[in-house]
Amino acid sequence: MTRYADIPKPIRSGLVVVDPDHGTPQRVIVLQFNPDTLERSIAPQSAGDSGDAGGGGTGSGDRNEALRLKGPAQETWKFTAEIDATDQLEIAAPDGIHPQLAVLEMLVQPTTAQLRAATRLTQKGSIEISPIEMPLTLFTWGSKRVMPVRLTELSVNESAFDVNLNPIRASLGIGMKILTVSDLPAGHRGADLYMAHLAQKERLAAAARGGGLGALGLGGADLVTGRG
Repeated sequence: MTRYADIPKPIRSGLVVVDPDHGTPQRVIVLQFNPDTLERSIAPQSAGDSGDAGGGGTGSGDRNEALRLKGPAQETWKFTAEIDATDQLEIAAPDGIHPQLAVLEMLVQPTTAQLRAATRLTQKGSIEISPIEMPLTLFTWGSKRVMPVRLTELSVNESAFDVNLNPIRASLGIGMKILTVSDLPAGHRGADLYMAHLAQKERLAAAARGGGLGALGLGGADLVTGRG
């Protein structure tokens, strides 16, 4: 007989805001429900992506660059997250899910203190004001996927409210770009975390079971001569 205590508790996905200098977590955002689906897009950074190589073909770029990469592939993720206060009635929610929504929105907003500091620099006549730097954000999907990210999209569909018009249920469309060593300066903690993420992919790829040429109807000579 299976007892409920014997059923393993699922790991939650989420976001971790990290101090880029010390690596200490500043905030952990645990998604209430794991998304049902993930949409990932991976775009190789090919070295020869522009121009026509000539010869009447349809290829583009320098032929000598056809197999070269400029850097890591650009990867984006999209998923839908759900927040529902009615599923957590044991937790007091006088503001509905306003706090959970605000935490996510602040990942793409500078703080009032940062904006005031930028305003003071402007009033002092500073010629060049650096863009406001945000904390490092990590997206986690189990222990095998821990990645530095930048949120590129956050759409909110609020679908239920309490008597004070506080939202109590919402669906969020979240888009993210994985930050690579091409996006971050050398020595940045996010760059180190990306390298660890890429090394994890290499280990998983090495564990994949390989196939044989026979399954493709080919022999070794076919690859050497290029003829069947």
